[in-house]
Amino acid sequence: MRSASFVAVLVATVAAFGGYALLLPVLPLWATAGGAGPGLAGSVTGVFMAATVVSQLGVPALLRAVGHRASLALGALTLGAPAALLPLSPSPALLVPVAVVRGIGFGVLTVTGAALVSDLVPPAIRGRATAVYGLAIGLPQLVLLTGGVWAWSRLGPTPVLLLGAALPLLALPAMALLPRRVLPDGATEHADRGSGPVPAGRALRVRTVAGPWAVMLVCAASAGGVITVLPLVGAGGTATAALSLFALTLAQLVGRIVSGELGDRLRLAGRITRPALALTALGAATAAWGLLVAGAPVVVIGAGLVGLGFGAVQNDTLVTLFDRAGPGRSGTASSVWNTAYDAGTGIGATALAAVLGGLGAPSSFAVAALACVVTLGATWRRRPPPPPDERTALSRT
Repeated sequence: MRSASFVAVLVATVAAFGGYALLLPVLPLWATAGGAGPGLAGSVTGVFMAATVVSQLGVPALLRAVGHRASLALGALTLGAPAALLPLSPSPALLVPVAVVRGIGFGVLTVTGAALVSDLVPPAIRGRATAVYGLAIGLPQLVLLTGGVWAWSRLGPTPVLLLGAALPLLALPAMALLPRRVLPDGATEHADRGSGPVPAGRALRVRTVAGPWAVMLVCAASAGGVITVLPLVGAGGTATAALSLFALTLAQLVGRIVSGELGDRLRLAGRITRPALALTALGAATAAWGLLVAGAPVVVIGAGLVGLGFGAVQNDTLVTLFDRAGPGRSGTASSVWNTAYDAGTGIGATALAAVLGGLGAPSSFAVAALACVVTLGATWRRRPPPPPDERTALSRT
């Protein structure tokens, strides 16, 4: 975790995700400046996430074809460079195509980064490594999701849009320090010509990934829905919503770190998901109770519990998928996990916003809590990896 390659991944991740986080909340504002209504303005984000999920499905093949370094650089370039066109016009005719291209780049970045982190470290510290990687993803979002809106109100659109374009491009020098690809045994290949693509291996079976994928999908939908509904609630004021979102985002980072530490040091990886999912449900129910009876402080506490549980679920499901996939298939495992995360976020935002419109915010949070409780049945116990001799025999069959 102190190697130049691992540090380079973290630096590149902070820069690239900084550009993503900076523009995510302000692009709908830019669309409304061009005359778009709320629905059309929101569709800019929807198109971006749809392109992200679709592109994530093809990243394992891209990794086998061109390697980790080129894939990561392609993702950063595609995420950043098109955003330089955004100051030209707030018209959806420009914003939507740019969102599609940037979404493709973001999908490549998310899958490649997680796969690379898994391949750069031995399995014994994979939980901590993915937690630190999650910290590199989360810190820019913690600062820039709200900082972008603040800068927009004081500096105007053009500086913010151009900075959002520049940040992913600033990740490219760090990516130059990465190996061309990381081989299944953890060895790196810096040369332009090497031993060829990482072998694809057998496709992951549905039953191998179904449990972690379902848990990640539902938990992301619940947390994503809570994040969407909080600013729309109105009860308790804007300050309560802002504080709740901050508490959720910060607790999410803490959850990832704690999950990684417990998973590696106490060998609990794969067994953290069940209590973390229950904690997410408790947080959503607490937020609902705060809106109905207890008041704003309890809403903030509930949001923090949602973030803590969600962060732990993120790390534990990702480590479990890497473990089940085995050597040489980290790209496929990362693709499975990222599609669950991003699709779940979009589904939750849409579904809970619909419940908000029909039944109110407490009902939205209650639905999120119930979804997590129902999904507890999909949690699992992680089986310990086979001993080295057995693992070698299995790899030859």
